[in-house]
Amino acid sequence: QVHFVESGGGLVQPGGSLTLSCAVSGVTHSNNVMAWYRQAPGQSRERVASISKTGGKNFADAVKGRFTVSRDDVKNMMYLQMNNLKPEDTAVYFCNNLGGNWPWGQGTQVTVSS
Repeated sequence: QVHFVESGGGLVQPGGSLTLSCAVSGVTHSNNVMAWYRQAPGQSRERVASISKTGGKNFADAVKGRFTVSRDDVKNMMYLQMNNLKPEDTAVYFCNNLGGNWPWGQGTQVTVSS
């Protein structure tokens, strides 16, 4: 069974940085396009970044130029480097495949506030 464990969230001031990690088990994620999602209170989950097995990346307009995504297929890990964080980035962040059709993990809370 596929299992995700997201970590690295926390409280950060506007303009700060965080790096999130996603540990994947139960599947060889190197065969899949992987993605980061986020869900803010009262809002639906949205995809913020994706990365293909060949390293092709896509980002939501809201995070372009500030976030970057990487993956380590040997360790079955994925990362989201977030820079110049804004209060509107506050959300619970999740990882999954591009379709978001594997079981969701618990996510990691990111709070951007002064």
